[in-house]
Amino acid sequence: MTDTAPAAPLPDGQALAALVAGKLCHDFISPAGAISSGLDLLKDPTAQDMRDDAMGLIESSARKMVALVAFARVAFGASTSAERFSGAELGELVAGLAEGGRAALEWRVDAGDYSKAEARALVNLAWLTLAALPSGGTATVAARRADGLEIAGVAEGARARLKLEAAAGLEGRPLTEGLPGQWIQPYWLWLTAREAGGALEVEAGEDRVALTVRMPN
Repeated sequence: MTDTAPAAPLPDGQALAALVAGKLCHDFISPAGAISSGLDLLKDPTAQDMRDDAMGLIESSARKMVALVAFARVAFGASTSAERFSGAELGELVAGLAEGGRAALEWRVDAGDYSKAEARALVNLAWLTLAALPSGGTATVAARRADGLEIAGVAEGARARLKLEAAAGLEGRPLTEGLPGQWIQPYWLWLTAREAGGALEVEAGEDRVALTVRMPN
């Protein structure tokens, strides 16, 4: 698959904002709920034998929430004060999301700095590369500069695949069926590349998915 023009009018600003907000709420609700459950256990006088388990649940869920918030500030917003990000900083954001997951992350991104648009494309591509490995495997993310910036994500592992919603979003096509939450982030990556004057390419085969974004300097 290659970057193509959308087959229908693009969502307007309000619609995009609503979809992104829904995506973030979906991501945040699991660790937030786990923290709440852990606190309830701590307060339950009949569950004091589970105190250590409750503290472990709270700690791991809090780390996950912090990782998600830090990631979202770069992936979906411009609320950070930094105008540019180092490859190491972005690697830490993505590694925080990969922690505890089934897929292993190979971060092969130059240590140089990246603009907000480049950083947004890079971290979203990395997330989607990891998400293409529901049964585990290796997600390799690389970036290099030549005439422009090329960002590549390769997911290799058993059952590596793109959901139909993700495939539609990565082609810049509107969602016609399926879950909006599975569509918005791939579409957001496509839109980020397109608005920067770049392009997104997708290759999907047996046990392998490759995403490539090319952006001008």
